[in-house]
Amino acid sequence: MSSQAERIPLARMDEAHPELMEELLATVRRAAQTGHFVGGQEVTAFEVDFARYCETTEAVGVSSGTEALVLGLRALGVGAGDEVVVPANSHIATADAVTLAGATPRFADVDPVTHLVTAETVERALSPRVRAVVVVHLYGRTVDLDPICELVDDLRLTLVEDACQAHGARYNGRRVGSFGTFGAFSFDPATNLGAWGDAGALTTSDREIADRVRLLRSHGERPRHHHQLVGTTAGLDALQAAILRVKLARLDDVNDGRRRAARLLSDALQATDLVLPSDLDEGEDHVYHRFVVAHDDRDTFREHLADNGIDTDVHYPIPIHRGRAYAHLLNGDDPAPVATELAARICSLPIYPRLDSAAAYRIAAVAADMALVRGGA
Repeated sequence: MSSQAERIPLARMDEAHPELMEELLATVRRAAQTGHFVGGQEVTAFEVDFARYCETTEAVGVSSGTEALVLGLRALGVGAGDEVVVPANSHIATADAVTLAGATPRFADVDPVTHLVTAETVERALSPRVRAVVVVHLYGRTVDLDPICELVDDLRLTLVEDACQAHGARYNGRRVGSFGTFGAFSFDPATNLGAWGDAGALTTSDREIADRVRLLRSHGERPRHHHQLVGTTAGLDALQAAILRVKLARLDDVNDGRRRAARLLSDALQATDLVLPSDLDEGEDHVYHRFVVAHDDRDTFREHLADNGIDTDVHYPIPIHRGRAYAHLLNGDDPAPVATELAARICSLPIYPRLDSAAAYRIAAVAADMALVRGGA
């Protein structure tokens, strides 16, 4: 790598945008001066804004995307003896939430092209004990929901959307997080709508679920010192809510920037031997939380990019069902062989709203040079 070449990071955070940083710092100062750090007006205002944005009637701020899933499942009454279908290739939090709610995850395989669950893969994972199906809009791409909704409705199951990587994405014109009985969002700093720490939200148009989650996030307390049920400490911090309100107003522009960056990358990488994200079908959307490609010699490819100043990562190198935490659930054949195969080949390339054509074509040039590396030139 030339000493003059600037490293291309996997993502750029808020410090890369001075004007936004100044506004966020001023917002934090104003929020801090109120003295309300847990709950309060900032949280309420963000919940109203986020519900409106997601086209639901309710949004409940919580401490993480994981807690949004856990508390939502608990609010549904999912627990011991129940099973919940989850994708095998999500972040482990999707399965952990099921376990923490007291139920058992059942792992569904995914489509080899989109990397997402389908009605067919969900149906293969069903059992008589399944109460709910969690779909994950992985990497920011929307799951084909209509056939899955039809399946769960026919079987009288509950649909849950894990939209932790898909803030603002749409399916057939509607926001994700508005299709399932509830949607779960993470505001991890690296997501498209990132806080400055752990934060999350649950969206729903079911007032009873929203009310129960509000109880669960604060030890079931209502009114003060009167505890209606066993809950936990999982509220959204006021400082995070204040930050998120500022960034929510910019989310559509951020997502448009990510789509532009993805088009630049896709165009530049056409001549390489990478398997690129597939074209979207009608009604689908992609907000490109990650730009995930596949390569038959993934690890060597990553080393080659690193040597040339280009950061990469793998999301995720071990499918959930193949990890130690859930090895006890394996019984015979691999329930998700496509997810297992993809995990050995996938690689996340840099993507962020201001990624320009020069960066895209530099990534492509280094990727195209891979054939020479393997040939020993």
